[in-house]
Amino acid sequence: MGRAGRRALAGVALVGGALAPFAGSPYRAQRGRVDVARLAGVVAREEDHVTAVELAQWIKDRKPGLRVIDLRAADAFDAYHVPGSQRVDITTLPTTAFAPAETVVLVSDAGGHAAQGWVFLQALGHRQAYFLRGGIGEWMDDVMSPVAGRQPAPTLTRYFGGAARAEGAPPPRGPRRGGC
Repeated sequence: MGRAGRRALAGVALVGGALAPFAGSPYRAQRGRVDVARLAGVVAREEDHVTAVELAQWIKDRKPGLRVIDLRAADAFDAYHVPGSQRVDITTLPTTAFAPAETVVLVSDAGGHAAQGWVFLQALGHRQAYFLRGGIGEWMDDVMSPVAGRQPAPTLTRYFGGAARAEGAPPPRGPRRGGC
């Protein structure tokens, strides 16, 4: 490369270097910076999750734009899942398309992966995202087989085909699994 070529290359590098601060970081979330203080406030106010009974009521009421995403393994999903939910692998959650108006509720075994998925969606700018607080276990205990007399909405249990259990009787454990 001759002297003129080197000068041209140096000029391009100089212009590129001058513009670099305005380009932003290639490691930043696609839709902007994650506001950790805002997320901490949402978590502190417990606005990051819904209870099984709240989710059941949303499903029964046909809440507009509700989308329930189950992050559990395929075999666990096939064994049992929240009615109307769809299975998405947690590794593909960040690239799953969600409409801005959708209310997304993430479900996992005990709630851990769903809570982590909630953070992913928040980082991507999806604000109408929640996770099922106690996971599929809470759904089974509070909606499908709640203790008789303590269930907040017996009509919800019947609506989903569940049945109340006697005080002290263990909940059915068929579809439940350990893990996140």
